[in-house]
Formats: sequence, C-alpha cells, structure tokens
Amino acid sequence: MTVHEVDCLLESMDSVRDLLGQLGEGEWRAPSLCPAWQVRHVVAHLDGIEEALTGWRPSGETPAPFEIVGTVFNEVDDWTPDRLLARFGRVLAERRAELLAANPSLFEEVSWTPVGVQTYGRFMAMRNFDFWVHEQDIRVPLARPGHTSGPAAELALDEVSRSFGYIVGKRAAIPDGSRVLIELTGPLQARLGAVVDGRARVVDDLEHPDAVMRTDFLTFMLLACGRTDPEQHLTNGDIELQGNEELAEQLARNLRFTI
Repeated sequence: MTVHEVDCLLESMDSVRDLLGQLGEGEWRAPSLCPAWQVRHVVAHLDGIEEALTGWRPSGETPAPFEIVGTVFNEVDDWTPDRLLARFGRVLAERRAELLAANPSLFEEVSWTPVGVQTYGRFMAMRNFDFWVHEQDIRVPLARPGHTSGPAAELALDEVSRSFGYIVGKRAAIPDGSRVLIELTGPLQARLGAVVDGRARVVDDLEHPDAVMRTDFLTFMLLACGRTDPEQHLTNGDIELQGNEELAEQLARNLRFTI
C-alpha cells in the first residue's frame, strides 16, 4: 500500500462532498444512474459504508458491520438535503482523520474486501472506485460533468483494467485466437489490450489487433459499470469500431463487469 491510494480516496471523497454542496434541493431527489436510487440514496449508501468502516480494524475474512448501511438508509430517508449533507461531511471528516493517522502497516493487513480476502490497502483502492463511480451516478444525469481526470480517476480505471481479462474472456466471450484492443480517447487516454489464447490474457499494448473499440474514458467506465446502454452509444457515434467490426461490437456490447 502506498500513500497514493489513500490520497485518491480522499480526493474522491472531497469531490463528492463539493459536488453535493452545489446541488439544489430538487436535484437531491432526481434519479441517479444507479438503478432505483435517487441522488439522496447514493449519498446515504456512501455515508453508511464509511460509517461502518470508521473504527473497524481489518481481520481476515470478517467484514465490517455493513448492517449499518441499512440503518442509515432508514434513518435519513426523510431528512432535508442540508441535514444529510452535514451528516455526510462529519462522517467523511472522521474517516479522513482516521486514514491519515493510520500506521502504514495497517494497509498491509489481511482484510475482507468485496472481491475476497486481500489487503486493507486494496480495499481502500476499491473504496475510491466506489466513490468515483457513484459520483458519476450523480453528475451524469444532472448534467454536472467533472472529475474525469486526475489520480482518483486513473485509480478507478485501474480497477476496471484489473478485470479486463474477465471482461474479454467471460463477459464478451471473445473467441479463442482473437486479439482485441480498447482505445480511450480522453480525458484519460489509455490502451487496453487482450489476447485470447485458451483464456483471455491482458497485455500492456497490442500491435495489429483483430478488432478495435475506441471511445472516451467516461463512456467506457459507464459501460463497464453497467450504467448506460451500449446500443445508445453505438448508435450515436460515441463508440468507433475498427478492424473486425463484428468482433469489436461484441466487445462493446458486453463490457459490464459490475453494477
């Protein structure tokens, strides 16, 4: 674990808090990209998880007391935006202080995570991913774009890159012997390549791919997180296909690895 992951998580926390401070009362009840959740529900979710993590020490396979999340949902359901934002700010301030005061060895400890037992440091990288994605759940439907570049966004992209072999081999079921490439045009630029040879193998870069999908960073992330319909983006030109277009289209339609 490095300071980088903690810095990114704190950056994402600050960005969400600052965004919420700009919203009008009606926007708090607007639909988010997260199915069935309004903006206020997204905030309650983030608040509840960080409350559960405050004061929790990682201990192998034992998760934090996440039953708190449901309690928070029920408790704040009829709160005004100002009251909920004040609570959220207090929770984030307490978590910030806890993370900054932690001994670096804490982040090397074995910890429960949403994808199995890893380290507490990896868990904090996942928390950055959760914050960043939920921030876009709010920003996109409210037409308040932002935070699509910088260290926290890069770390969120890394979380998807870690699963790119699974996306190619399992979700998209790209056939054996194929070489596929995704080019992200910005604000973050990246090339995600994979070769399917018995199983999908991620490669740092890929020359002469069979199929190329090109799109912007935010569209890619929304597709990977199941937040948007790939058909919409294939139709309106957000996604460009090159090489074997049928294969590239198959990849574009099946990027989702989480919701």
